[in-house]
Amino acid sequence: MATTETKVPGNSSATGLSWARVCKECGQQHDGVDSHLYEYQDEVDDELVCHICLQPLLRPMDTPCGHTYCFHCLSSFLKEQDFCPVDRQRLQLHQCRPSSLLVRNLLDKLTVMCPHSTECQQQMQRCELQPHLHNRCPVFRRLREEAEKRKRPSWNELKGRKSDGESSGDAKHSATHSRNPSREQPEPGLINPAYEESEDADNTPLRSSLVAEANVVELFREEPEEELGLRIVGGKDTPLGNIVIQEIVRESLAARDGRLAPGDHILEVNDVSLASVPHSRAIAVLRQPSLLRLTVMQEKGFKSRDPRSDPSSFTTPNNSQPSHSPHGNGTSNHNPSSVLQVTLVKSQRSEPLGIKLIRKSDESGVFILDLLSGGLAAKDGKLRNNDKVLAINGHDLRHGTPESAAQIIQASEVRVNFVVLRPAETQEEGGSSREGQHSRAARRPEPQYFRRRSTYMKDPPGGFSSQEKIVSLKKEPRLSLGITIAGGRDCRSRLPVYITSVQPVGCLHRDGTIKRGDVLLSINGVDLTQLTYNEAVSVLKAQTAQSQVALRVIQTLSEDPEEDMEAANKDELDDMDDPRDDALNWTPLWTRWLGLPSPMHWCRDIVLHKTNNESWGFSIVGGYEESHGQQPFFIKTIVPGTPAHFDGRLKCGDEIVAVNGATTVGMNNSSLIPMLKLQKNKVTLTVVSWPGSLV
Repeated sequence: MATTETKVPGNSSATGLSWARVCKECGQQHDGVDSHLYEYQDEVDDELVCHICLQPLLRPMDTPCGHTYCFHCLSSFLKEQDFCPVDRQRLQLHQCRPSSLLVRNLLDKLTVMCPHSTECQQQMQRCELQPHLHNRCPVFRRLREEAEKRKRPSWNELKGRKSDGESSGDAKHSATHSRNPSREQPEPGLINPAYEESEDADNTPLRSSLVAEANVVELFREEPEEELGLRIVGGKDTPLGNIVIQEIVRESLAARDGRLAPGDHILEVNDVSLASVPHSRAIAVLRQPSLLRLTVMQEKGFKSRDPRSDPSSFTTPNNSQPSHSPHGNGTSNHNPSSVLQVTLVKSQRSEPLGIKLIRKSDESGVFILDLLSGGLAAKDGKLRNNDKVLAINGHDLRHGTPESAAQIIQASEVRVNFVVLRPAETQEEGGSSREGQHSRAARRPEPQYFRRRSTYMKDPPGGFSSQEKIVSLKKEPRLSLGITIAGGRDCRSRLPVYITSVQPVGCLHRDGTIKRGDVLLSINGVDLTQLTYNEAVSVLKAQTAQSQVALRVIQTLSEDPEEDMEAANKDELDDMDDPRDDALNWTPLWTRWLGLPSPMHWCRDIVLHKTNNESWGFSIVGGYEESHGQQPFFIKTIVPGTPAHFDGRLKCGDEIVAVNGATTVGMNNSSLIPMLKLQKNKVTLTVVSWPGSLV
């Protein structure tokens, strides 16, 4: 009989059980590094029991010698030993593989009891315990509500933000988050225009400080080479300092998991602190095979002080003008899209809502495809086709999937609370939702990119530079250069044309000057910097047919020799190992773009709108500092539920080139903060955006 001995009474006040101490997956109290604890109700077959912990298997792993263990048990054992615990054959973790789907399904179907059995006597399959805890368990709900009612620490305490009057040296004494004492002190020059309290008296009741949480997320690669699907920016060698998630790749491991989001700060990976490591080292740590245990700081938005607001909902721009509708629907007159709150009440818990949900190929998140005729949602009439579902019952779905949304709906009680984002055109056109959808798609303007103007020119961030290289060679007309390229004026972020691989069969490989990641400037005097990908390919083919070729390229450099050495070694290995198809998808590290000269940058304008008592919703780092000189301003954080977040175009790691047409080059903190504060309802940000490093 496999059972756990730990029993957790349901009375949290009597036992000292708290939201911070309880495991959010199994509901028990245990150390973060320990395996989850369950109260099994039936005998468990010995074949499903781990031979190390003698408990039913959790995330089972098969060894080459035919034994099965919990992943946590086996990985902990192999840190000290190098053999199988049963037959003592030589064994390393990378030789093991996840158990079959059949075994995992059998384990998921084991019957367990809710750990808070004094108040909740529910029994369920093991895989259903976590949804039960978060959606139905009264003890778990009470713990969460008690935690939300407690006073949150201010953003100054969370981030140690430097006040306007502090010197760079004084910033070193700023407080850090008590839950992460090992976290690096914030760097000087941190500017948070999004978080500045307004001087307007009517703003105080509506929002207070930001709510942020330190959480642990475990991701498991079933294949060692599987990508997590994260794009990463930052590092100690960049103005951002911290390692920040810029983007979650659709259909990736991280997207399917659903717990990480753009803007999350990664503090630790497998107990290795990322607070003081360069970008390339952080990427190497994140590319470790198998299990990754990430400690992340996640911002949840501003916590409302308005007693009328729902404490379980996050603050949106519409909260500043509360709706009087019984369903809490709000509208916004100035934003391109509106955030609405809709509550559907079922006659019984099993009643379907009549909603078809889909994902889109060009945008992350969950969307309403159709409302079934005669269904509850169609009768209510407040949800519409093409609405983007931001949250259901307080669960963040901005980067979720239709499957996770359906699971939340199925697990809900009679009330289902939706927060949706609706395009303004669809809302204005009333019942003609399909026509509105088509007209909106037809009117959506393409982002307008332009070359960085002379008044916006600046030097690269400290520690980054570039050098130009010229290669002239004579060759047979039919002999290939042996390179593959990517980028071009028509690609995302308007990347310049760059080299993704140097093939061993080409003449450039023998020369050795041209490296993967070099940016192409011209070939035989023909400019390549303003061409699309197909135009660049055509020019290269035409010029390569000549017997003499002169190639001009730019190589970006870092002052960190360790980073350049790691990048060079990795590029050499990748050139030998990667097939041509993979080479076409290769992109340089984010830090490689930072050294690119300003004339090669493509900018675009992003216009944000807000009401007077809202924040813009982003923080900035950079500006002039005595210790570092002039640093560009970068977006460090985008806050959920703010204009910058709902607009969706601004990303962590974007460089702010100008504000309302005024260049930020040469500005310091005291110049930029008042400029942003003066913009009451509208601001135009000119930004340069580079794609984060993919892991």
